[in-house]
Amino acid sequence: MPIPFILLLLLLSLLLWRYRALAKRAVVSATLILGLLSSQLSVDWLARPLEASFPINSRPISGACYVMVLGSAHADIAAASAVQSLSAVALARLSEGIRQLALGQDCQLLVSGWSGELTAFAHAQMMAKAAVELGVDSQRIVQLPLARDTVEEALYAKEIIGDRPLRLVTSADHMPRAMAIFTTHGLAASPAPTDFRARPDFWWRLNADNLLTSQRAIHEYIGRLWFWMTQE
Repeated sequence: MPIPFILLLLLLSLLLWRYRALAKRAVVSATLILGLLSSQLSVDWLARPLEASFPINSRPISGACYVMVLGSAHADIAAASAVQSLSAVALARLSEGIRQLALGQDCQLLVSGWSGELTAFAHAQMMAKAAVELGVDSQRIVQLPLARDTVEEALYAKEIIGDRPLRLVTSADHMPRAMAIFTTHGLAASPAPTDFRARPDFWWRLNADNLLTSQRAIHEYIGRLWFWMTQE
């Protein structure tokens, strides 16, 4: 990831301080990487192609259906509602999942995610509570609280859905990898991307939002490479 990598380069420059030429190169490299990944250029090169892979899905859903919202993160916040406890990414995904539910007449909502050993409740439980707070009937919600990553989400969903169609909801930059995983495991998924981050801006403007967007895109490219390498 960019920030640890940049810090490692700066640490390397200190360790090589006697060798001024190498130390200077490490510092310059760290500065250039930080500047590039914090710019709109990086967003356009890295994140926008991922987010453009699938369009927004507003097609009506006929018959019985499943809408699956992939997990993200939440925090245990004292006196907070479930909606307030969700991360921005999780809330964006859940909001789109509820919108997808409204496109059909007989749909069930699948929510997933484990606790990550950092929270009292599994993420699937918190997503289910938040969905109820936002008006979804609890009888329409199926929880997958043991899924730790996208591959496990696909495996657990397969046990419930089989080869029946589902509407898959996740962040736009994560959707290409998620679709590849779900398709590989025999699920008939229709993509419904949300949480778009590649917004137009001036190319020279540097900010932390661009750095986060670039980091998420790099994470996806590494994840796709790892998924390809681990397939038999």
